[in-house]
Amino acid sequence: MLHLEKSHAAFIEAKKLMPGGVNSPVRSYKSVDCDPPFIDHAKGSKIYDIDGNEYIDYVGSWGPMVVGHAHPKVVEALEKAVQKGTSYGAPTLLESELAKMVMSVYPSIEKIRMVNSGTEATMSAIRAARGYTGREKFVKFIGCYHGHADSLLVKAGSGAATFGVPDSPGVTKGTTKDTVTVPYNDTAAITKVMEEQGDEIAAIIVEPVAGNMGLVLPKQGYLRTLRELTEKHGTVLIFDEVMCGFRASLGGAQAAYGIKPDMTCLGKIIGGGLPVAAYGGKKEIMDMIAPIGPVYQAGTLSGNPLAMTAGIATLSILTAEPEAGQPDYSRMLTLKTKKLLLGMQEAAHNAGIKIQIHQAGSMFGIFFNENEVYDYDTSAASDQEAFKVYFKAMLEQNIYLAPSQFETLFVSGAHTEEDIERTIAACRNAFKKTAEFLQK
Repeated sequence: MLHLEKSHAAFIEAKKLMPGGVNSPVRSYKSVDCDPPFIDHAKGSKIYDIDGNEYIDYVGSWGPMVVGHAHPKVVEALEKAVQKGTSYGAPTLLESELAKMVMSVYPSIEKIRMVNSGTEATMSAIRAARGYTGREKFVKFIGCYHGHADSLLVKAGSGAATFGVPDSPGVTKGTTKDTVTVPYNDTAAITKVMEEQGDEIAAIIVEPVAGNMGLVLPKQGYLRTLRELTEKHGTVLIFDEVMCGFRASLGGAQAAYGIKPDMTCLGKIIGGGLPVAAYGGKKEIMDMIAPIGPVYQAGTLSGNPLAMTAGIATLSILTAEPEAGQPDYSRMLTLKTKKLLLGMQEAAHNAGIKIQIHQAGSMFGIFFNENEVYDYDTSAASDQEAFKVYFKAMLEQNIYLAPSQFETLFVSGAHTEEDIERTIAACRNAFKKTAEFLQK
């Protein structure tokens, strides 16, 4: 039995201080009907709570801990950097160094701007696209999440495109009136929208590998269709790779699927997990940004020296030349993830559980669903009650997963063969308990 007495007490106190006791909703564990462990520290593939429990971590701070927690090279670099100062609000060589590293892996990015969150990156990219095209409307896909900017919080519709219905109180209809929502992976729907309104659409923003309705992969040719439609209508194609950047492959989904977007958004992975993100793309679009262009965007902490330092150290590890006969870092992560998922699939099959498991590089997702999952509706049709049983059974065995089957999971370079075997063994027990629940 997992003992969480200190975490329970901490959560009671936190709920008096913060909405729901957390600073980001999913951390509350509300969707799995239990209280969250409060984390004390992390190292490598493990995360440790204040009760002294050790977990194998597949959340990885929601993706960016690709080289593992507290990697010695990252920690050493940060220790040196913090001695020099924590924030300057002024240009540094570190910003240019990290920019060059990102751009060397993402050739579609000809200029880049550092910001502090994925929300800032997507919001700013859309603003830049509007400024560049002189148009106001943009398209987002149902089930794709691009942060909590007002214009991006639009209710998930169904069928044909729907217009700007706010998905949160406090967001006005006027704010979202120019947001067009279309089902993900529906070629006919996006083609119809572009045929009817393409010359009014400033941008299409998409998670090329969707990570916020579980891990949902693009159908064959779907991203190519988006590229062709945007080129035809002079619309800016924005790839939100905040989650899948450096994960779907080293060069993200755009490299994995061979599509060159006009703009790209990246998240905390470029800062080794510290608060940082970026947007970038074609020079002519990025030159619309102040101070050389009329589109305003600013941030006092943008390009923070600690985040830049952690990013440089992390990307140095990811892009290092492998030893002779060994796969590169990204390929190693993909192979490690594949081994884990094969073991999970076998465990589910042996327990008589029908699941869908998706993989994109070192990202993966599990759906308690016997049918194909390819968009928001098919993802939402998955059995959430079965997932709760599975999740709690895994947590009891010290496997730390995201508390929702609509979140993506991640493997890091720090995960060992032993970690994978322990996780597969835990899956056998968890799927057995889930099968018993489903038979009741």
